[in-house]
Parts: sequence; structure tokens; C-alpha cells
Amino acid sequence: MKKLFLLIAVLLSVIITAQEHQNPIKIYRGERTKIHDLVHTKLKVNFDFPKRQMHGEAWITAKPHFYAVQNISLDAKAMLIHSIKMGNKDLEYNYDGNELIINLGNAYARDEEFTVYINYTARPEEVKQKGSMAISDAKGLYFIDPDGTDPDKPTEIWTQGETESNSCWFPTIDSPNQKSTEEIYITIPSKYTTLSNGLLISSNENEDGTRTDYWKMNQPIAPYLFFMGIGVYSKVEDSWQGKPVNYYVEPEYESVAKDIFGNTPEMIQFFSDKFGVAYPWDKYSQMVARDYVSGAMENTTSTLHAETAYQRKGQLVDENIWEDVISHELSHHWFGDLVTTESWSNITVNESFADYSEYLWREYKYGKDHADAHLYDNRQQYLMGHNYDKDLVRFHYASREDVFDGVSYQKGGVILHMLRNELGDDAFFTGLQHYLESHKFGTAEAQQLRIALEEVSGKDLNPFFNQWYYSNGNPRLHISYDYSDFYKTVTVTVKQSDKVFDFPLTIDVYESGKVANHTVHVTEKEQDFTFRYNQKPDLVNVNANHILLCEITDTEKTLANYIFQYNHAPHYVDRREAIEELAKHQDDELAFSTLTKALHDKYYGLRVLALNSIDLRGKYHKKQAIKAIEDLATSDPKTIVKGIAISILGKLIDPVYKPIFERGMQSESYSVKGNATLAMYDLDKESALAAMKGFDKEAREYLATLLTKIYIAENDESEMPFIAKNLLATMFMSNFSKYHKNDFEKTFDWIATSENEEAIKSLVKDLVKKGKHYKKYGVDQMALGLLQSLVKKQSQTDNATKESLILIAKKGMAELLE
Repeated sequence: MKKLFLLIAVLLSVIITAQEHQNPIKIYRGERTKIHDLVHTKLKVNFDFPKRQMHGEAWITAKPHFYAVQNISLDAKAMLIHSIKMGNKDLEYNYDGNELIINLGNAYARDEEFTVYINYTARPEEVKQKGSMAISDAKGLYFIDPDGTDPDKPTEIWTQGETESNSCWFPTIDSPNQKSTEEIYITIPSKYTTLSNGLLISSNENEDGTRTDYWKMNQPIAPYLFFMGIGVYSKVEDSWQGKPVNYYVEPEYESVAKDIFGNTPEMIQFFSDKFGVAYPWDKYSQMVARDYVSGAMENTTSTLHAETAYQRKGQLVDENIWEDVISHELSHHWFGDLVTTESWSNITVNESFADYSEYLWREYKYGKDHADAHLYDNRQQYLMGHNYDKDLVRFHYASREDVFDGVSYQKGGVILHMLRNELGDDAFFTGLQHYLESHKFGTAEAQQLRIALEEVSGKDLNPFFNQWYYSNGNPRLHISYDYSDFYKTVTVTVKQSDKVFDFPLTIDVYESGKVANHTVHVTEKEQDFTFRYNQKPDLVNVNANHILLCEITDTEKTLANYIFQYNHAPHYVDRREAIEELAKHQDDELAFSTLTKALHDKYYGLRVLALNSIDLRGKYHKKQAIKAIEDLATSDPKTIVKGIAISILGKLIDPVYKPIFERGMQSESYSVKGNATLAMYDLDKESALAAMKGFDKEAREYLATLLTKIYIAENDESEMPFIAKNLLATMFMSNFSKYHKNDFEKTFDWIATSENEEAIKSLVKDLVKKGKHYKKYGVDQMALGLLQSLVKKQSQTDNATKESLILIAKKGMAELLE
């Protein structure tokens, strides 16, 4: 048993996002050679739910790209091919389970179109293609609970095409440099809703209880952007300039669909204006899927989101955590869908733009601090992600999935921000409009982006692109200062470690209430830059505009410099860096006073940082700070700030705050409610437990980790089913320290030896669910061991119903082993 719990501790403490390090295979990964051009794809599909298969008919219209051809090669993974025809004539073909080579019977010259008909069965469960870290089996077509046996999960079917997985459900040339118009007839049981690219042209009921929906996409898109989504959904309707904008959600989320997705029409208008190209498609729909293998996917006109997008009203009052994803996927409808990367090596022209569009939306909607906070987080993700040696445009990689990383996304977004600064807003956005107009409904690579920006700006951008797009790394700078009171100068020495970069660097010198802005050009391993002053500067701020992607080591900046920086430097990063440094020196009266001032920073994210940084030990000497926190807890406009402020007041264990906690426990905000609950529990257990009984189902579900810990501490048998249901998740959320390991063992034993059938069923069900879901990480073996332990422990009890309880556990074991 001890070994079992040790295994649990190891499994639960491992962060599953760690990625294997592979040396790139030194094979040039360029654009796929075009032998044919897709023209049109017509599909008719229906589904065998028990077998998790799809019967399909495909009419593929194509033409030779340049040279005459007699054959066409299509990607078709793990299919059964029943027949292939051209007109009424059967065609000969060879098929190896991956590539379908069809003899066309005649030679076709350039621009001479032909159509082949393929009758086939798609078998996604037979696909052996490996996907990214998030997609262990990139099988293209996914059946979710097709038998309808999981009461907690709806039956759904959805597709995921990127990178080259749509050829698992229809034959095509599965390459991003192809474009095709599309029509698809989807036949499904009438109770289900369908969604696909383009517009719904017709919907016809059939005599067998099925319905056939006909979707048509009149504009050409890449094969990986083809999409089907099927399930029981509520369609919440919206619009933009007369075009449908709809949100497909499970019925229980219908009331909050517009709270989650409701900014979409405004986003469409914003990006249309910003990019200089009106939204080019006939509609825009968004659907949420269960068990989705990624975060979201920009299927043209029909974005699919993971179920993480679902949020309750109490969460949305605090913050819509999915808004960046919504803006990201929408912006792909310009960068990625309208103009598509010609190869996975050039994925930056898709993903870097979508990443930076998150910044653009935040900047427009919420202001520069909000956007800069996001850019800062993205920069840190890149810098901390072992990405230094990867080029942005990457022609050598082990797997095409490898390019979807912190370089193509976060670093690429920061580089676009640098490029915007280099050109100025007018030239940058006019250049993007030129790029989109020049390549719309086609493909492009980074060089074509460069050329478009050069044609608009008149600047030679080869040096910028060579350094930032076709090379790797970032400047690593060591900064030192030499003040000369005799000459009234300060010399800033910039040393580059590792690679030597060529870049402009902003340096601001603050003196006597004024600031002098300087831009210098760094080109060498070590350079000195000297600036005059009348009085010794209060602050010399290097990379003052925080545009340059770099790492700076500056050990000579003093505490007084950081205090001045918080009070006078204008940017989010200036204030953030100052708060982080001030937090290390709270014994200094002026530092603590400045940190207290930061509690009222204009940007709520920095108020949160200050709250999480402040130390109230010796509270009787910190009355000003406590008063500021009291104000935040009662009147801050952001409920996230209120919640954290309440949490801090709760640690003071002072009855004077009980009314704040009581009101907080009644709040609609889950941040306020959760933090107030814990604060009240620490202050007055009975009052907290009584108020918790009044929480509705949604609040209990969202606050389950907190409530489970409290109920465990209280040994509350009436809540044993709730504890059992949430026990594993609670431990997952607790980093599984030695304390939590012991707590888990004790609680598991308590449930496993009880006669509470509901609790036993909940525990078994959760073990089976998590064991299956995380099987590839070995959680199935952990769950199996726990179920075996449950059987053993229950068999050793004197419970009158132990045989039936043991049977429940054994059925769970059998289900886990299926």
C-alpha cells in the first residue's frame, strides 16, 4: 500500500506538459511539391457509431499544377476503399493504407480538370499517425461516447485536421499549400445538430429517423481546415453586419453563451478595421467539444473550442479566461485561413499573427497595460521554454508537430511587436493589408510577408528577417554603469553573451523630474554609451520601451532606483519589475510604503501582484497597508482583486472582518465566494459550514477542491459522496506533497472501509474515468491499484453490505481493463 501511494505521489506531481527533447532530423522540410491542384471537394457521409467508423463518398475535382499527369496521389489514412470511378468507369488504383494512387486512364494537361469518385470507409481507430504532445493519436475523426453509456458525457463527433489528419476521414491532398472549395452532406440521427464550413443550404428529414444536412463552402480553404461537428447543442444566435455569428454550446450553458463568446461581433469589426480587410467569410460559428485534443482550432467559419471554454456565471464575473483563445482563433480567419502558410516550416505566418492578435485585441478593448501584461507573460513563456536554439522559420525538424511551440507562437508574437515598432503603426498595418490582399485565398511564406512590408515602407527588412525569422536566440545582455561626477556623465556598458545581435536599444535617463529618451544601436559584443547630466540621474532605464526581446542582467540597479522606477517609469513592465524587487525589501520603510502604494495601481493585474507580494507580519506597524487591503476587499471594481484581498484579511484571523467574509460568501463571484469561505472557516467554522450548505450546485462544483479539503478536515460523513467524487482532483490540485499524501491515504481508507454506497460508487467512477482519460501517463495502473486496495480493505470490514460494495469496485476494475 505504501508503494502504491508512492506511485500516486510520483504520478500526480509530474507535470504532464513536459515534452521529450529530440534532435532535429537533418532533412530539409520545405513546401510540398505541387503535382496537382485541388479545385473542389464534395462529400457525403454517415456514421457507424458502435464501430466508430464513417462511410463516405467523395468527389475530388483537381487539375495538374503544370506538367501533364496520368495518375493522382491522395492521402487516405487507414481507410477501406470500396470503389473508385470516373463517371461510370472504374479506375485502377494502388493503396497501401496511407497513400492512394489512382490511374486516371488518360493524360491530363495543365488546367484540365477531372473528378474522381471514391466510395470508402474511414476507420479513425485504426490510424497510427502520431500527433503533437496534446494529440497522442492524430486520427482526424473523433467519436465521443458513441454508445451513450457515459452519463456524464454527451455523444459527439468532431474532427481535427491540423496538421495532416483530415485525410483520416476523407481522401485529399493533405497539405497546407492546397486550397479547395467544399460541400458536404452529413447524415445523422435527427436529434443531433451539425456544424461545418460555410453555410447550411438545406436540412432534410429522412424516413429512417435520420436527417441530412447540406453545408457548402464557396471559397477555397486548405484541407486541414475542413470540419464537421455533431452533437446535442443549443445554437445561440448573434450577427455581424448581417452575417450569422452563432455559438454552439451544450444546453446547460445556453444562458452564458453570450457571456463567453459575446464579444465576437466586436472582435470581427475590430480585426476587419485593423487588418484593412473586411471579414471575408459567409458566417462565423463557434462550437465547444468534449474531450477535445487541443485548445481550439480555427476551422474556417467554424471554430472548435475545448470544453475549458465552458464557464459559469460566477467565473465570468471574475474573468473570461477564454477570451484570448477566442480572439486568437478568430484572427486566424485572416492569418491562416485567408492566407495560409505554404508549409509547416513557415507556420509563423499563421500562429505568430494569431498570438499577436491577442495583444491587439487586449490593447483595443482593455488598454495598453492589459495588453503589455499579456505580452510579458508570452515573452516569459518563450524564455523559460528551452527554445533558444530554434529558428522561427524552421526548415529542419523531427516532426511537423514540433513547430507548434513557444517560438512559433509566443516568440513570433513578440517579434511582430518589434516589427511594428520598427516600421511604425501606419506602415506596419498597411503592409499587413497589402500582404493579405496580395495572397488572399492562397498561400504564403515569411519572405512574402517581408516583401509586402518592404513594398509599403520602402525599407530593406532583410537584416531584420535574417536575424529574427531565419535565425535563433535573443540578445542576452549584461548592463553596468559608470558615473563620473567630474565629467557629469554616465556610461552604460552593454555586453552581449552567447550570440552577438544587431538591434536598437532604448535608454531613458531620469534627472530632476525630467526624462531624456535615447535610442542607441548595439552591434558589437561590448559597447559603451555615454550620456551627460547636470545632477546624478535618479534612474537609468535600459530597454526602456520594453520592445526588444532580450534577457537583461542588471545587478547595479539600487533599491532607490526601483522605488523611483515604480513611481515614474510609464510602462507595465517597469512597475512589475519594481514591485517584484520591492517585495524582497519590505523591511525598508520606503520600499514597503511604495509596495503599499502599488495596491492601488491603475492596472488590476499589478494590484494582484502587490497583494500576493505584501508581507503583513508585524501587522501593528503596517496599518496603512491593511487599510488599503480593506478598501480593496470591499470596493475594488475587479472581483479577482477583491477575492485576493479577502484572502489576505482572512490570514489575520480578526473578527472585525467577519461581516466582509459573510457578504463575500454570498457573492456571485467565485473568487470572492471561495476566498471568503476559507477566511470565514478559519475565523468561525460553524458559520462557514452553515453558509456552505446554501451554495448552489454550480458553486459547489467550481469550488470543489476547497470544499473537499474543508469537509475532509471536518470528517463530515454527510458529505462523503462529494468528497469521494472530488478526492482525486483535489490531490491533483495540491501538488501532492507529503502532507497531502498522508491526507489522501487517510481519506481513502475512510471511504474504502465505509458502508456509504453512494460514496463508494462515486470514488470508483472517478477512478475509472481518470484512469481511462490519463491512460497514456500510467494513471490507469494507479487507479487499478487503488480499486484493488478498496476491495481488500472492504473485505476486511464487518460491513453488512460489503459484498455489494466489493462488487461495485470489481466492476470498475473490469471496466478499466476493457
